Amino acid sequence: MQITENTVVTVSGGASGLGGAVAEAFAAAGAKVGIFDLNEEAGQAMAEKLGGAFAKVDVSDPASVAEGFKTLRAALGQERVMVNCAGIAPAAKTQSKGEPHDAGLYAKVIGVNMIGTFNCASQAAAGMAMADPVTDDGERGVIVNTASIAAMDGQVGQLAYASSKGGVVGMTLPMARDLMRDGIRVMAIAPGIFKTPMVAGLPQEVQDSLGAQVPFPSRLGDPAEFAGMVRHIVENSFLNGEVIRLDGAVRMAPR
Repeated sequence: MQITENTVVTVSGGASGLGGAVAEAFAAAGAKVGIFDLNEEAGQAMAEKLGGAFAKVDVSDPASVAEGFKTLRAALGQERVMVNCAGIAPAAKTQSKGEPHDAGLYAKVIGVNMIGTFNCASQAAAGMAMADPVTDDGERGVIVNTASIAAMDGQVGQLAYASSKGGVVGMTLPMARDLMRDGIRVMAIAPGIFKTPMVAGLPQEVQDSLGAQVPFPSRLGDPAEFAGMVRHIVENSFLNGEVIRLDGAVRMAPR
């Protein structure tokens, strides 16, 4: 699918971090960009900067997601690209000093990262399926989900996070198969260690240490590189049903 001035792209978690980089990249390519985020101030500011639209959305709540799509579609039209970047990553072990992992925290992480991805992807697909094809192959839309190398290399304290991202990996192929007759492709990216706001806030020596763990190039990933991969997926119509590790060949140690 080629990006044009008529292409509508919705990005969850689009106010900052990897989602913010994706939103900026597609706006720079000429697309109309809609943003879902819980941070109203940052989301509105990003939308204004990009000439797009914003909706305050809790991705874990299907009704909130539905209302968000209603708002953005009224402003921009039917999205043809849905990029799921909203996520949280609290740290907690299976048990610590005799206390089990908080079940509510575990459910919250699953709710945002995995169920949130499902909510946005499934509702976007329902809208895309009703739209006219935009390519000779009959393509109607592209969904790009954000997994993590933690899905495969989960570290100590990443039980909930790794579980949630493992769910994103697991939904990619069956979702692509579900949607093949609708002309909708589904892909996932499993990023490694990127210089997101959370990481950028760490002391420089810690950032340098994290970057040194990456075989090559030995540095933190640039969110623009993640955004570039998303754009390539959208534009390369033979990519479907796969999870791409974007990690500089790093394999995370237990700690």
